[in-house]
Amino acid sequence: MKEWLAVATHFSVTVIDMMALLVIVYGTVEAFVRGLHAVPSSSTGHETRDVWLRYARWLVAGLTFQLAADIIETSIAPTWEDIARVGIIALIRTFLNYFLERDLQEIRERQQPSDERAGATSSDEPRRNPVRRMEIDHA
Repeated sequence: MKEWLAVATHFSVTVIDMMALLVIVYGTVEAFVRGLHAVPSSSTGHETRDVWLRYARWLVAGLTFQLAADIIETSIAPTWEDIARVGIIALIRTFLNYFLERDLQEIRERQQPSDERAGATSSDEPRRNPVRRMEIDHA
């Protein structure tokens, strides 16, 4: 029974590691392609920052999969090296999540005043019904 569990664990870990690899590779290629476009065209740097934030999300997703695989692997035959690896990945993921969330919050705060300006309308009528506004304008 234990042998079967070890085989299933190793297979699961391999599959999850492959998923992590695919996520990280896809995110890296996407960041590279978007970065090639954003760096020369972004005068303020907002596009470039968006590329890096999106890339960070991919990395966090990949690290999350790797952490899951390491937890499964450690549950079968934990060595101090395995436990240290899980701890380091968890620490890296925690720092990435913290800084990613902080950057996203800064972007939300920066966009909020511009969103409020864009939401202001000269008409007294609510913006949510453009068809009704068109009927009034054409009447």
